[in-house]
Amino acid sequence: MSTFSGLSTALTALTAQRQALEVAGQNIANSNTVGYTRQRAELQSVGSGQSATMFSQGSSVGNGVQVSGISRLGDLFLDARVRTTTSSAAFLAARSEAYTRLESTIAEPGTNGIAAELDDFWATWQDVSNNPTSAAAGQVLIESANSVQRAISTGYSAVSTQWDQTRAKADTLVSEINTTAASVAELNEKIRSITVSGGNANELIDQRNVLTTSLASLAGATVREYPDGTADVNIGGNSIVSGIRAQKLAVAGGTTVTGATGTDAVRVVWDRVPAGTTAALGGGELAGVLSVLAPADSQGTGGLLAEAAASYNALATKVATSVNTIHESARADGSTGGPIFTISATGPAALTLAVAITDPSEINPGQGGADGSIADAISQIGSAAGSPDEAWSSFVVAIGVKSKAATQSAVVAESARATADNLQLAQTSVDLDEESVNMLAFQRSYQGAARVMTAIDEMLDQLINRTGVVGR
Repeated sequence: MSTFSGLSTALTALTAQRQALEVAGQNIANSNTVGYTRQRAELQSVGSGQSATMFSQGSSVGNGVQVSGISRLGDLFLDARVRTTTSSAAFLAARSEAYTRLESTIAEPGTNGIAAELDDFWATWQDVSNNPTSAAAGQVLIESANSVQRAISTGYSAVSTQWDQTRAKADTLVSEINTTAASVAELNEKIRSITVSGGNANELIDQRNVLTTSLASLAGATVREYPDGTADVNIGGNSIVSGIRAQKLAVAGGTTVTGATGTDAVRVVWDRVPAGTTAALGGGELAGVLSVLAPADSQGTGGLLAEAAASYNALATKVATSVNTIHESARADGSTGGPIFTISATGPAALTLAVAITDPSEINPGQGGADGSIADAISQIGSAAGSPDEAWSSFVVAIGVKSKAATQSAVVAESARATADNLQLAQTSVDLDEESVNMLAFQRSYQGAARVMTAIDEMLDQLINRTGVVGR
């Protein structure tokens, strides 16, 4: 080993410490960057190498230090845990939000709710029973019947509007998923190109991780990474991103709450061969939205909004049937009253429910004269078993219980997501104190290497300029 080789060794130290200091600077610069994962310069000593010839003495000392790579201090298991918990939290949050919004449209208990309108309606029948010949009592009854009709119709319309907006939200989410998947595929291509050429793609991997977490939140995506730096993203076991190629999803099915039934239920399909294949979602906000849009079933376990719409229809039918049946009962003279409510054979019962009478004289309060037996019987409907009031109360209570359960589940899932997110941040985020200490260490090492170089330079100066001139 020559004296000059010491300069080379010191130079490798200067270069390595400078690169390490640059990595620390990059960490500090991105301490507030969302999704950034801290990095570390991996220092590796350089060996002395093999002797050139048999008689060469060679060097017994190494040749300095080098940066063998820049590690990204992420954790695949923590990343996967964040995606899993984010998927569950987004799914439950979407359902909880739908329940909360539906509850707000029901307005129960309250003075403007359907329960209050029904109570007033039955009370007006009692008033008519007490005053069968009173036109004023009859007019109040007709207005009360109209109030019940409007309350039921308004409730159904609110559910229909929420369904339409949720359907539009599904379209938006799918569009966002397709855009995000395309971005992941594009990043895969860049990362692979940089990795193959021996470069550092850590920042691009961070960007891709943010996108894949977003896909997990949207559609419950899972990720599988490969040694070449690329990552496949799967939804329901099928790849939406495979290497540098991205597939697309589309929303299919009905566009109205009445039309989205049977085989035309709202669903997500793959936009590829075979086109139209239903995509199974493993979680995420889109899965929560689709569960809300699902059609009603005979067990009452269908989609939230379709079941609510069916309940409004059942209530309208029950009110009309129970009132009309008694009101149309025969009098002693053989005559009968007409229907109080009508329902069209086409269209939802809650929307087509209408008050059939406009004049108090069309009301059939009893057997004639001062008899109000029929009106009295109708006024008792609300307190009877199986009444419309009971059916409505059961629906409201069921929604309240399910809403509370959905909210609690969403809170628990969000807590799990936050815990996973904090664990990931603890692993990947930049600790300014640690980076400051690292900077000091690299700075001192750089100064030490520079001092070594100065010492060798002084030795060479002594050897070149002063050797052989002693005593002149």
